[in-house]
Amino acid sequence: MTRRVIDLPVLVLNRRWQPVAVFDVATAITTVCRDMGWVLHPETHALHDFEAWAALDVPSAPVIPTSSRGVPAPEVIVLRHYEALPSRRVPLNRRNLARRDGERCQYCGQEGELTVDHVVPRSKGGPTTWENCVAACGPCNRRKADRTPREAGLRLRTRPGRPTWTPRFTVPAEQVRPSWRPFVAASEQVAV
Repeated sequence: MTRRVIDLPVLVLNRRWQPVAVFDVATAITTVCRDMGWVLHPETHALHDFEAWAALDVPSAPVIPTSSRGVPAPEVIVLRHYEALPSRRVPLNRRNLARRDGERCQYCGQEGELTVDHVVPRSKGGPTTWENCVAACGPCNRRKADRTPREAGLRLRTRPGRPTWTPRFTVPAEQVRPSWRPFVAASEQVAV
C-alpha cells in the first residue's frame, strides 16, 4: 500500500535547530500555516513561510496535489518559538526496564521473555516506579505472585532504581530522510 504524501514523516526542530518530534506532512503544514514554524529547504537550509514554500519548485520533494497546483511536501520544519527539548527522563516501560536490568530476570538471572514485576505488589500499595519494578521471567513472576520477594522466598539480584543513561532523540533508520541526517542519529528507536 502506498503512503499518501500528507502522511509522510516530517522532522520537527526547535528554534535552536534541535530535533524534538516527528509530525506527518499534514500536521507540519498546519503548524507552518498557523505561523508557528517555517519550512526548512532540504538543500539550502533556507527558512520559508507557507506562501513562499508553496511557490517554490523543489524537484526532490513529493508534491501535495491541490486544485490549482502542487505544493512541495516539507521534510523538515523549524518551530518559531519553542526552545525546549523532549524530556530527558527515561520513560518507565517494559523495554526500558529490561534494558536497565540487563535483559535478565532479577530473581533468577535467566534471559528470555521478561515481564514487569512490582517488588511490593500493587495490591499492597506498591507504586509503578523505577524503584519498585523489576524485569522478571514468567516462572519467577508466577512464583512471587501477590507477595513480596521475602514472602515468596525470592531474592533480588540488584536494587531497582532509575536508569543512569540519558535518552537521545533517535528515529528508526528506515524513516530517516537524507535531509534529516544533519539533525538526527539514525539507530534503533529508543525512548524519546
